[in-house]
Amino acid sequence: MFNKILIANRGEIACRVIRTAKHLGIRTVAVYSEADAGARHVALADEAHLLGPAAARESYLRGDRLIEIAVKSGAEAIHPGYGFLSENAGFAEACAQAGVAFIGPPAAAIRAMGSKSAAKEIMAAAKVPLVPGYHGRDQDLAILSRAAGEIGYPVLIKASAGGGGKGMRIVHKAPDFKDALASAKREAASSFGDDQVLVEKYLTRPRHIEIQVFADSRGDAVYLFERDCSVQRRHQKVLEEAPAPGMTPERRKQMGAAAAAAAKAIGYVGAGTVEFIADQDGTFYFMEMNTRLQVEHPVTEMITGVDLVEWQLRVAAGEPLPLAQDELAINGHAIEARIYAEDPAKDFLPAIGRITHLRLPAEGAHVRIDTGVRQGDEISMYYDPMIAKLIVWDRDRAAALRRLRGALGEFQVAGLATNIQFLSAVTAHRAFAGADLDTGLIERHRAELFPEAAPASDTVLAIAVLSELMCIDRNAERAAAASGDPHSPWHSRDGWRLNEDNHHTFLFKDGAREVAVTAHYRKGGYLLDLPGAPLEVRGETDESGDLLADLAGTRLRASVVRSGDELTILGHGLCHKLTPYNPVALAMDQDAPSGSLAAPMPGTVIEVMVKEKDAVEKGAPLMILEAMKMEHTIVAPLAGRIAGLYFRKGDQVSEGVELLKIEGDEKQ
Repeated sequence: MFNKILIANRGEIACRVIRTAKHLGIRTVAVYSEADAGARHVALADEAHLLGPAAARESYLRGDRLIEIAVKSGAEAIHPGYGFLSENAGFAEACAQAGVAFIGPPAAAIRAMGSKSAAKEIMAAAKVPLVPGYHGRDQDLAILSRAAGEIGYPVLIKASAGGGGKGMRIVHKAPDFKDALASAKREAASSFGDDQVLVEKYLTRPRHIEIQVFADSRGDAVYLFERDCSVQRRHQKVLEEAPAPGMTPERRKQMGAAAAAAAKAIGYVGAGTVEFIADQDGTFYFMEMNTRLQVEHPVTEMITGVDLVEWQLRVAAGEPLPLAQDELAINGHAIEARIYAEDPAKDFLPAIGRITHLRLPAEGAHVRIDTGVRQGDEISMYYDPMIAKLIVWDRDRAAALRRLRGALGEFQVAGLATNIQFLSAVTAHRAFAGADLDTGLIERHRAELFPEAAPASDTVLAIAVLSELMCIDRNAERAAAASGDPHSPWHSRDGWRLNEDNHHTFLFKDGAREVAVTAHYRKGGYLLDLPGAPLEVRGETDESGDLLADLAGTRLRASVVRSGDELTILGHGLCHKLTPYNPVALAMDQDAPSGSLAAPMPGTVIEVMVKEKDAVEKGAPLMILEAMKMEHTIVAPLAGRIAGLYFRKGDQVSEGVELLKIEGDEKQ
């Protein structure tokens, strides 16, 4: 076994590998970019080395620098995690040449599966079922377009060199093929440095089922059963579970055998995942093989009791597989939810900023949290915006689902938008609860999963007002204590008013509406004039900083987080934002000019479709930004003429900066 390893990654997977390494007594070497100098994985490792600037291509993708640090630090092996260089055959070869073990498959296996087109050819020879499609090398538009027509629409354009939903586009009709192809190729080139694509038949209600395989250097291979990853958006997984609902023992054995055959066909060693697309009748087809550990590997660990990272380390050190196929069994059910800094209401636009408040559900036999961030950390524009993976286990799917819903209700994040409430909506939906799964579940039930934002309830408003009142009390106490006359009436905090009862009126901005709540002082508490009905309340703060609220006899615990001028109310599954406001300042803001377009996130301008003085229609695409390997199209909010164009292709932009300006048509 190794004595010291270097982890060529960041975030939650780096922390995950460090945890197992420490358990095995293996020393760890972390690497970090300038943006990650204070990151959690850096603090957890035994030692850490700076790679370079924040951009991945100048840090985490610098294979030469990684190997240099490994050799210098005395690390005997490199664990690549997932993403970055984990499926880079050249990097695996460079490790071997430097005398450093690569904790992953041989370069030849990575290369064989690295091209989806080549992988299809290998799988066809191994008699693994394939989806009808074009996997050729000729990338001429006419060839690809003709192939799509022969396959029959809808078709899926897919980057040959990548994964994770990048470089993928669904095309429903022939006239849309050209633009979809250009977009897919552009994204593929940006994400993987290779714009080659393949075209396949798109199944209308497919399930995404993958098999975890493991092989050692002695020629033995096993499969650790399946995961269902059907719940997706933009071809990226949202929820994963194991075992797959409705999977029969016969089908499991059939798919497992096909996955093991795929691994053996390329001389595989280590952890890998063979991904299949399955029709509703159970028919399955090979999609691709990921030659690395998957993000969703914890659900497999939870149902098998196996530590897959430990297996990776042992196999890479030349040991045999720890268990044979007949020694592996499924116990219970596990579900994983990916907690992201993103805004579902804005088409899942990545959210960038500081995590001002983070409280995780308690971990135990039923709940596991894999995370690479802490309260106070920044989610930057440079990397994937994942905050954590929440994994639950119980004896069956229904019990695991109850665990998941409860844990999501306890998960608190403030400071930036997250998908927690969206995940709660999906897991509570009848389709997911009833295991009516396919990759279109989210889009099919969009109206129910993306309801219009509800106004703040009386409970939310009451908690916000109580928090503000307690803040007034604390500030007054501090001012009195610091003054020369602590008993001066000017330090009173009882809301005294001439010829009126003692009260305070609070004004909040709640989305588009304005809400006023008056708090009347009463003995031991307050009477609130709320939109619904008056309510008697009282509250106190506990040692953790939580607000303990008594709302007319109903007792609640909530966290109220202040970030700038914004209040975030968290608790009991709530996550509602309110902004205390000044009516004069609000009126000034409303006078701000329209027609200017600001960057919704930091990123890079990858396409500019207009020139100054061009006439544009409302909704016309103007510019494309890329951040975190995702494209965001800036469209015209009104018809008019381009009056200012402030950035060019290739420019870096900051969030909120004005990108261009439109002068509206006088006719409008």
